[in-house]
Amino acid sequence: MSDTYVLVHGAWHTGALMEPTAEHIRRQGHTVHCPTLKGNRPGDDRSQIGLEDAAQSVCDYLREHDLKNVRLVGHSYGGMIISRVADVMPERIARLVYVNAFVPNPGECLNDMVPPHYQALFDAVAAASNNAVMLPFPIWREAFINDADMALAQSAFDQLNLQPYKTFTDPISLKAPLAALEIGKSYVNCRQDTALPHSMPWHPRLSERLGLFRLVECQGSHEIWFTDPATIADAVIRAGRD
Repeated sequence: MSDTYVLVHGAWHTGALMEPTAEHIRRQGHTVHCPTLKGNRPGDDRSQIGLEDAAQSVCDYLREHDLKNVRLVGHSYGGMIISRVADVMPERIARLVYVNAFVPNPGECLNDMVPPHYQALFDAVAAASNNAVMLPFPIWREAFINDADMALAQSAFDQLNLQPYKTFTDPISLKAPLAALEIGKSYVNCRQDTALPHSMPWHPRLSERLGLFRLVECQGSHEIWFTDPATIADAVIRAGRD
């Protein structure tokens, strides 16, 4: 059976960086879309664009392409986006799939779920960069893409783009906690992911906020999209099944 997947990228990324994984999913007979969020497109005003703008860009994409019965997949910051999209248009979504992604409570922002040292770092970077942030390479190398060699870590980093800081600090609008949402939910946990410290883990600290959900685990880092697209494609398919 052919399903429709929409892969929502994380901070600093674009939809194009999800394409290697999308190709593996397509080879299994599925349709896959990889939009780039507002705020991560060339020419976007990163000093002004916020979380709602980014989420609405996905809502607009679903409407423009008349996508229904969608497996909506969010990676990292993309968890904030898919949570808001599900709140706005649940009728178009068959299942939410969070991949080492943030799962917000109503009124929370992304920064509410990260360690204090990340908040302090991003505050300082944004103050010096017109309210946009970039991840320092040492953190990227050691915590985000720890399963890559240096050449891949550097080439992947070179493809990232500045992130509007408002997308991290804006509180999300949700009518109810995600556990109350009557949509199927899955959480994919990459076991070597140390982008958040294991004392503040993605799973189960954030995944359990989904209430009833399907857990799928695989080997890999936070940036498995670069290091092992075949493995994360398989995990996403298992997570997205009815």
